[in-house]
Amino acid sequence: MKKRMVVLLTGAMTVSMLLSGCAASKGLETDELKISQYKGVEVDEVEKPEEITDEDVENAVTANLQANAEVKDVTDRPVQEGDTATIDFVGKMDGVEFEGGSGTDYPLTIGSGQFIEGFEDSVIGHNIGDTYDWEGSFPEDYQNTDVAGKPVTFTITVKSVTEQVLPELNDEFVKKVSKESKTVKEYKEEVKKSLEKDAKAMYEDSLSQEVWQTVLDNTEVTKYPKKEIEKISGDLIDQYKSAAEFYGSDYETFIQDQMNTTVEDFEKQVDEAAKSSVKQTMVTEAIAEKEKIKLDDKTYKSESKQLAKDYGYADVDELKKAVPEEDLKDIILNNMVKEWLTDNCVQVKSEK
Repeated sequence: MKKRMVVLLTGAMTVSMLLSGCAASKGLETDELKISQYKGVEVDEVEKPEEITDEDVENAVTANLQANAEVKDVTDRPVQEGDTATIDFVGKMDGVEFEGGSGTDYPLTIGSGQFIEGFEDSVIGHNIGDTYDWEGSFPEDYQNTDVAGKPVTFTITVKSVTEQVLPELNDEFVKKVSKESKTVKEYKEEVKKSLEKDAKAMYEDSLSQEVWQTVLDNTEVTKYPKKEIEKISGDLIDQYKSAAEFYGSDYETFIQDQMNTTVEDFEKQVDEAAKSSVKQTMVTEAIAEKEKIKLDDKTYKSESKQLAKDYGYADVDELKKAVPEEDLKDIILNNMVKEWLTDNCVQVKSEK
């Protein structure tokens, strides 16, 4: 009996050690930081993108038609829904003009909802040169409490009117706006694929950010590289000092006016921002080393091209003019680590 107890206890201890080892393997520790868990990290489930419908495609095509619309002056008819009317307006309460209630040469697109209810509708039916009074009221929950719920009279003058003339959706239009499609049918298929790609990218980005933030929250930095923190903080402070000099102000006054805080508090914020940046680099490098995630020349070249494309640079050379090569490598390695973490994460459904 005693021998059996010893065997059971030994077995229990072995299982316990194995379980502890398994849990420990999900994190890592170096001389500078400790990550309690990064492998198989749990995050709230990110909602997957919905299926792209025919309506989604039609809306995207219509938006592209509107983006390529021709703007024409309207001179032979009254204002109608969808037109842009250039107006002058003067608002009065109890016969007295009030601050912020007047405008000159204001381009108002009818139906945009820029003004209080009824204002835009009142312009419909009027011709260029018409001046008229319109009476209404500000909503009770209007952001400017001085006028909320109060009646107002606007004197409105219609000065000019334009309309958008949409191009016809045909094969000729498709050839102008697409490098891939030649027919309307092909173009709609292209638009659908593009919408699906965008939706997938948004989903993956949301999940990646959720995972990365969780890993950062699981990380305790025990020793920051002091010189690096000082350099980042100093460079940022120097930028603000240069900006102050450019605007003819001293550094302290500039910070107070622009950042609405004291220099002391501002520099504390700068220090925290520097630590946050360095922490992300430290976490990236620690996980990359642990999991043998390496940035080789081939990956660097391909990812640099993709970054240049994503951020609107003509080519990689133009990208490198804006971003130092060392920083570019850090960005790409960070993206690689994020991808690895996302591939190894566990999404947990939230209880409702």
